[in-house]
Amino acid sequence: MESTDSETATLAGGCFWCTEAVFKRLKGVQSVTSGYAGGQMDKPSYEAVSSGTTGHAEAIQIIFDPKIISYEKLLEVFFKLHDPTTMNRQGTDVGHQYRSAIFYQDENQRQIALSLKEKLEKSGIYQNPIVTEILPFTNFFKAEDYHQNFYDNNRSYGYCQVVIDPKIKKLMEVFKNEVKSS
Repeated sequence: MESTDSETATLAGGCFWCTEAVFKRLKGVQSVTSGYAGGQMDKPSYEAVSSGTTGHAEAIQIIFDPKIISYEKLLEVFFKLHDPTTMNRQGTDVGHQYRSAIFYQDENQRQIALSLKEKLEKSGIYQNPIVTEILPFTNFFKAEDYHQNFYDNNRSYGYCQVVIDPKIKKLMEVFKNEVKSS
């Protein structure tokens, strides 16, 4: 945890460019860092993680103010804006590094994640079972600088227009009350 005014969430939902772009737009989110979580290699590189041999997932680390946005609300956004039913894949991004995972920081986060996952599974919203892993936080390594704020720095890049723009649009429609004003 950070200070008493902020908490940390670590999530993996496919490409970190996508998840970073979504979560940095939420009220109460103080910072979002793209990186690698849950693997065995110390200080992994993008090339190493992309090989699929490190055990790391492309992930984001969110510092947020729980008085403004709850951990549960962050997880609601997480589940809504990626496909938690596909194993090791998000769209055309395929491999263990693109898995869906929640790396909880403490028992409270674990309970919230388990409860929300169970609630979503029972709701029938998804046709297939949710495969999101709920794991204890063990490590997070910041990705290379060129991955940070990728969407905002590269909006004309094809991937941003085809993959990330629709996620931002969905965020604005579904969670409009939680989105920061421009």
